[in-house]
Amino acid sequence: MFLDQALKKKINLKEGKDSNLKSILKSVSWRILGTIDTIVISYLVTGKLTMAVSIGSVEVVSKLLLYYLHERVWENISKEKTHETNKEFA
Repeated sequence: MFLDQALKKKINLKEGKDSNLKSILKSVSWRILGTIDTIVISYLVTGKLTMAVSIGSVEVVSKLLLYYLHERVWENISKEKTHETNKEFA
């Protein structure tokens, strides 16, 4: 009970905004799904489970990093637009 409340506070700093921790957790969960998909497709194409797992292992690291960076760029774009809007009304 206490752990989930503490985690929720760290994930949602402000309503409508994602924290770094939430972006990391989203990245990990998305990569799990994406890696399973890559392994299945690689297995269907190659017919070799070891090759499919090898491909999945390599792509999981690269795509995890790319997704996190992608999330942070979009979060910064949102902040810039909000900042620009606030300047117009000042």
